[in-house]
Amino acid sequence: MASLSIPGVEDPDETGLSAPVCRTVTPDGDVLLLVPGDSAAARAAAHAQDDELTAVMEITDVAPVSVPHRIRGRAWVAGWLTPVRTGQRGEAAMLLAERHPVGELLGIGEALRPDPAPGPAGRTAWMMLRLEVGEGAVDDLWGAESFEPDDFAAAAPDPLVAHEAELLQHLHAAHSTQVRGLCALLGDREQLCGLRDRAVPVGLDRFGLRVRFTDAEQRSFDARFDFPEPVRDVAELRRAMHQLFEAAGD
Repeated sequence: MASLSIPGVEDPDETGLSAPVCRTVTPDGDVLLLVPGDSAAARAAAHAQDDELTAVMEITDVAPVSVPHRIRGRAWVAGWLTPVRTGQRGEAAMLLAERHPVGELLGIGEALRPDPAPGPAGRTAWMMLRLEVGEGAVDDLWGAESFEPDDFAAAAPDPLVAHEAELLQHLHAAHSTQVRGLCALLGDREQLCGLRDRAVPVGLDRFGLRVRFTDAEQRSFDARFDFPEPVRDVAELRRAMHQLFEAAGD
């Protein structure tokens, strides 16, 4: 879930249309955004033309399973916002469509049209914007830390990111007993497991699984279960999960 704010620019209709409907990162580390053409962000970017327009995108990461305190983290990316120009739109649209296959439904095709004439009559339904990253920060379950544009550009998506929601929901629905059994791996904290009523997987990446244990009084704690080695795909994940469950059952 992402929202875009521009210092000094307000959405007079308070419609929330400055939230991009899809986004992705270019190989150079810029953030491409597809926004409604009548949003505050689109209007401000079109009006600014080549002037630097500072903007901040906030991304909220929500656990895809139902648990208390579902927000797993927030990230902020600040930089300079400009419309994607006509000559760059084809490449930008292909990148968005590749990572968001429903691109046509989201208006990527319409956003490829040449620059409209200024004013409401020439306003397009959708606009592609580019956020050149100047700085950023992350505050999540692992801690808080800032990052530089070069680090952001060099970062690679986790290989499980596209499947995480489905995998966590499957673990919760079909393997809840085995997930709860991971308590046996907690060492000194294992004694708490007998008092716990619920064990919900709340995070999954190539390095391991995070489980939230919650009792009837809604008191909870998170435990991290690392894989023997980072996994590269879903097939390796299955083997790693079997190893975890087997270790807990010994």
